[in-house]
Amino acid sequence: MAPRANWKGFLRLSLVTCPVALYPATSDTEKVSFNQINRKTGHRIKYLKVDAETGDEVTSEDIVKGYKIDTDTYIEVTKDELDEIALDSTHTIEIDEFVPKTDIDNRYLIRPYYLVPDGKVGHDAYAVIRETIRSMDKVAIGRVVLTNREHIIALEPLESGLMGTLLRCPYEVRSEKEYFDDIQDVKLTKDMLDLAKHIVEKKSGAFEPELFEDHYETALIDLINKKRSGMPITAKAAPKTGGNVINLMDALKKSLASEKEAPPAAKVVKETAKGKKPKKRVEGQREMLLPISGKGGKDAAAKTAPKEATKKADKPVRAPARAKKAG
Repeated sequence: MAPRANWKGFLRLSLVTCPVALYPATSDTEKVSFNQINRKTGHRIKYLKVDAETGDEVTSEDIVKGYKIDTDTYIEVTKDELDEIALDSTHTIEIDEFVPKTDIDNRYLIRPYYLVPDGKVGHDAYAVIRETIRSMDKVAIGRVVLTNREHIIALEPLESGLMGTLLRCPYEVRSEKEYFDDIQDVKLTKDMLDLAKHIVEKKSGAFEPELFEDHYETALIDLINKKRSGMPITAKAAPKTGGNVINLMDALKKSLASEKEAPPAAKVVKETAKGKKPKKRVEGQREMLLPISGKGGKDAAAKTAPKEATKKADKPVRAPARAKKAG
C-alpha cells in the first residue's frame, strides 16, 4: 500500500510555485506494541470519553476545545473560530530565507519528512527550487501548518527530492545554563586525555545505521515467542557493575587494555553478516496483536481467535531484517 501524505499543498519560492505532498520519513509501525487487556477475560480494554463531573459518556459532536483559565473555568474555542485564524501556510509552504545548515542548532530539530511533487504537473518548478537550494549549499526555511499548528520547516536536497525537517520554536528549547552551571571546572592532565583519545580511536568507525540493533525490541520478540510456545520464562541475572572508580588514570588504562583485546562491536556484526542473505523484511507487527496466553487469556484466545489467526500464531515472530548496505 502506498504511503499516505500527511499534508498536501504548494511549495513557493517568490513567484515559482508547484504542488507538493509531505510524507513522514520515519515510522514506528514495525516496533512491538501492546494493547491493554482484561486479565480475567483476555478482552481488550476500551476507553470512553466521559464527563468528569457527571460520569456520562460524551459523543464526539459534543466535544469542543477549551482553554483552562481557572479551576473548572474554560474558554471554549470552536473549529470555525480556529479556521478563521488559519494562516496562509495552511496550504502553502512559503520559503522565507536561506541559511547555512551549520547555523541550525540540533536541539531545534524535531522530525524529518519527504517533500515530493504532487501529481504530474509542477516537476519543472520543483526541480528549479531543489537545484537552487543545492547550488547555494544552504537550507531553505519555510512555514507549514500540520494539525492546526504552524511549524518552521527546513528544506534541503536529498538525492532527487527534498527533505523537510520540522524545527522547534525558541520557547520550546530549554536553556542549557540551568543544567550546566553547577558542573565543576576540572583540570585534566595530558596523559589522561591521551589515554582517552586512544580509546576513542579504537572505537572509531563509519556511521552505519544498518548495523544498529534494538536490543530491547529483540528481547521483546524473544519473550513473546517463548510465551507463545509455552516455554518457561527465567529471570535474567543482574548485570555486573564495575564498582566505584577510585583512580581515573587506572580506569582509563584498564579501558584501553580491554579495547585492544576485543574488536569493535560494529566490525564483529559486519564480518558475521558477510555472505549471508538478509532475512525477509516483516511488514508491521500484525501477528503480535494475537492474545497472549495467561490467566484466562488462553481460553479466551481459543474462543475468539479465527482459525487463520491461530495458524499464524504458531509461527515465530521475527525482527525486521537490517537493510543491506548500499554498494
